[in-house]
Amino acid sequence: MPKNKGKGGKNRRRGKNENETEKRELVFKEDGQEYAQVTKMLGNGRLEAMCFDGIKRLCHIRGKLRKKVWINQDEARNLKTYGEFPETVRINETVVYAVEGLDEDIEFGDEVSSEDEGDPVDAI
Repeated sequence: MPKNKGKGGKNRRRGKNENETEKRELVFKEDGQEYAQVTKMLGNGRLEAMCFDGIKRLCHIRGKLRKKVWINQDEARNLKTYGEFPETVRINETVVYAVEGLDEDIEFGDEVSSEDEGDPVDAI
């Protein structure tokens, strides 16, 4: 058997990510842009977002931002303190807009089943 003289593959040549500790400048929206909160990740760089103008949109993440730029909650809090977000926005909660027409009050009936009807799982 030959001896292993190598030190591994090309993965060992990759450098460390030194940009993690640097703070980047806060970027505000420009004309033609809108702030939104992601409601569902669809995959392949696409997502469903609820914009702050009240419209649900299908969005995609541009290649420059994909896997490189991460937005954290501190940036969203800073934008809210600068007055960029409406006052109704809740940053720490996952649901921003409730779906209209759905009853959130659930009422259960007082029907009591007899022992004869039993759960089919119990009979197994």
